Amino acid sequence: MPIVAFQGVAGAYSENAIYQFFGPETKTTPCRTLEDIFEAVERGRANLGLLPVENALAGSVPRAYELLMERDLRIQAEVIMRVQHTLMAAPGVKLADLKRVKSTLLSLQQCEKFIARYELEQIPASDTASSARDLAAHPEPDLGVIASKLAAQIYKLDILEEDIEDAAFNYTRFFVLGSEDPPRAQRCKTSLIFSARHLPGSLYHCLGEFAERNINLTKIESRPRRNRPWQYLFYLDFEGHWQDPPAEAALLGLLRRAGFVKMLGSYPMATTPHLEEERKVGRLEDWKMEEQDQPSSQPSR
Repeated sequence: MPIVAFQGVAGAYSENAIYQFFGPETKTTPCRTLEDIFEAVERGRANLGLLPVENALAGSVPRAYELLMERDLRIQAEVIMRVQHTLMAAPGVKLADLKRVKSTLLSLQQCEKFIARYELEQIPASDTASSARDLAAHPEPDLGVIASKLAAQIYKLDILEEDIEDAAFNYTRFFVLGSEDPPRAQRCKTSLIFSARHLPGSLYHCLGEFAERNINLTKIESRPRRNRPWQYLFYLDFEGHWQDPPAEAALLGLLRRAGFVKMLGSYPMATTPHLEEERKVGRLEDWKMEEQDQPSSQPSR
């Protein structure tokens, strides 16, 4: 069983994602920062690291992508976890007793409707699980914490409400990082970083290498180069393994056109859990609106 490093303390959403992917018996090691995840794997204190890279609502984690550029760990897999926010309090405290709620700013924003309904004062914190830990150590009768259900179980807090997030389709994407390339899977995704030359049409031609070979890009994002003002890096994901003949040809073309290319790895493609199920029962309002906005197939009369 691998030892997996994550950022945060016991009960963090990242630790929850580790148990979801590897199983509940997996050994974990908490890290203070995202950089420390890389350090733990590089120095042998952990076999693998779990790095949060993107949230479906909040977007990418900039520091995570900077570290993928700066360090040399390889992506072993991707993990997609639905974020389910839980309101917890000290034992014996009821929801009606609460006047304040504490969590990260992002978690508070993702639960705004629930918080407004109960007119709770928001207290921003640096971490969800550490907020739960602190409440367990120093109980306050009018304070609730928003964190994972796992955090409530670890710190023996009472769960007052589950799934209090405003949007049901709140997912976080993680990369599993290691020192070696993973075994080839049946369905793969590949991630890389490249820079485009300062020439007219440079980015267009770089991306054209994939379009010409009918390779589907699942993500592209630009980020500033930290050591070169006003120059940018492009982070790109595409479906397939880099050794697939079309992908190999596209990458050779990209190498000719780009300023530089850094491969982050080809790895098993994750699916988004429960997303299709939610769509079927109509929980995703955006999809409903899209369907309503589609022009009718019937001729106008």
